[in-house]
Amino acid sequence: MAGEHICEWYQSSSKNLMVRTILYFHGFASSSDSDKAKIIKNHISKISKKIKIFIPDLSNNFKEASNQINNLLKKSEKDFVFMGSSLGGYYADFFANINNSKAILINPAIPPLKGFEEYLGENENYSTGEKFNVTKEDIKFLRSLVVKKFNNQKNTLVLLESGDEVLNYIETAKYFKGSNIDITYGGSHTYESITQKLEKIVKFLDI
Repeated sequence: MAGEHICEWYQSSSKNLMVRTILYFHGFASSSDSDKAKIIKNHISKISKKIKIFIPDLSNNFKEASNQINNLLKKSEKDFVFMGSSLGGYYADFFANINNSKAILINPAIPPLKGFEEYLGENENYSTGEKFNVTKEDIKFLRSLVVKKFNNQKNTLVLLESGDEVLNYIETAKYFKGSNIDITYGGSHTYESITQKLEKIVKFLDI
C-alpha cells in the first residue's frame, strides 16, 4: 500500500486554462476499464457537470492509438486536459506539450522508453485478452512521439509512487524537473494513492 507523502514540488499554472474536456489514456496492454479513471471521473462529475471526460479504448497498435487521439482532439471542444497512467501518461505528456495544455501524469513512462524492447513479439492485453504483436518499427514510432524540448512544466502535474516496480520514479522526477511533482512513499505501478490525491487534482485543474 502507498504510505507517507514524502515529496512535493508545486507551481501554479502559467495561465488560467478553462477545463472543458478531459482525455484520460490508459496504459500499455490495458483498456478503458481503469479503476483510477473511474474514480477520477466520478469525483469530477460530482463537482462539475460541464466538464466532459473521455476514457477511450486505445488501440494496442501505437500508431493507431495516436491516430485515435488526434481524431478525438478534432471532435472535442477546445481547452483539453490530458491525463494518463504509465504509457497513457507518455501519450498525455506528448499531446499536452504540442497543444500547450494541462497534463496530469500518473506513474508515467518517459522518453526514451528504456527497456521497452522486452515487449517485442506477442503480447496479451490483460484487460481484454486480445493478442497483439509489437515490432521494432512500432517502438521506433512510439519513441518519435517526443517534443525536442519539454516546456510545459507549469501546466504539468506528475503523481509518482516510490514503490513503482515497473518505472524508476527518480528518473521520472528528474525528467519532469520544474513541473508540479508529487511523490508518495510506497505504492506500486498501479498507483494506490489515487483517492488521496483527488483534491490535489481538482486544485490543479482549478475547477
